[in-house]
Amino acid sequence: MSANDRRPVGSPQSQTYDSAFLKACRREPVPHTPVWFMRQAGRSLPEYLKVREGIPMLESCMRPELVTEITLQPVRRHGVDAAIFFSDIVVPLKAIGIDLDIKPGVGPVIAEPIRTRADLARLRDLTPDDVAYVTEAIGMLTRELGSTPLIGFAGAPFTLASYLVEGGPSRNHEHTKALMYGDPQLWADLLDRLAEITGAFLKVQIEAGASAVQLFDSWVGAIAPADYTRSVMPASAKVFDAVASYGVPRIHFGVGTGELLGLMGEAGADVVGVDWRVPMDEAARRVGPGKALQGNLDPAVLFSTPDAVMAKTDEVLAAAAGLEGHIFNLGHGVLPTTDPDALTRLTEYVHTRTAARQG
Repeated sequence: MSANDRRPVGSPQSQTYDSAFLKACRREPVPHTPVWFMRQAGRSLPEYLKVREGIPMLESCMRPELVTEITLQPVRRHGVDAAIFFSDIVVPLKAIGIDLDIKPGVGPVIAEPIRTRADLARLRDLTPDDVAYVTEAIGMLTRELGSTPLIGFAGAPFTLASYLVEGGPSRNHEHTKALMYGDPQLWADLLDRLAEITGAFLKVQIEAGASAVQLFDSWVGAIAPADYTRSVMPASAKVFDAVASYGVPRIHFGVGTGELLGLMGEAGADVVGVDWRVPMDEAARRVGPGKALQGNLDPAVLFSTPDAVMAKTDEVLAAAAGLEGHIFNLGHGVLPTTDPDALTRLTEYVHTRTAARQG
């Protein structure tokens, strides 16, 4: 079932159904191009730094009141068309008992990497009780957000596997690729296990009230198309299939994935995220018909002058003018030292510019 096939009735999602964001996801006419930013809730906002002061990242993700406040901050400040749930892609792994921590300046670090068949036993099923704080936080958020959609999210199986196998962030993914090529059956079983965990995590978010979900495959750009098709796509498709019956839009995003855009759409997404390396019209050609696209201003452009930001934004909007559906976003996450006012101005500019065109 695609996002066009069913309108949720009597659910938190029904309040947001006619929002510009969800209409664009469904490739329907919109009053203006909707805008949201990956990492819009985070280190670029002084109010975020204030409420997070002295609280470790993973603990922050497990406090419903704090999650609610952080998720709402960019909606209040920037006037974006969607909120994204404040969490981290390793939260479901932590929830099932994997010994990990998010170290400042480094990222997720796994105490005991998973590299053997015996290690798979440590990846048990995820239950709603494991992440009860997520259900509570989303319930609070949907009441506060009203008609503004909330995007749930999770890490894709490949990216989660890379962290688990490498033991942390990796530049070359040598242990990951060694396992993928050297023991393809173990690799397939690992990704399948992670697909079940990820699907369960997204289900919790949708059932709590998320209006859309995004699957982040941060590291999959390190994989060639043939390897993606054979060794990655089946697990990503399993995640998308797991939540298909809910009828909410499913977004797929990765970094450096220009050569994979068509395959990422084939995996089951309704919306394909595009980083800044591929123009939106070319991305549409690679993805093919029947999908909305999301993107794709280079985050570094926001450090330039307002005139330069508007000029580069116009380039993105011009390249996206003929798309079936377009959600304006950055080509990756908001950089930590970005001026928040630049994001507010950008949101207003896209709204004004595209509303005038619709008129």
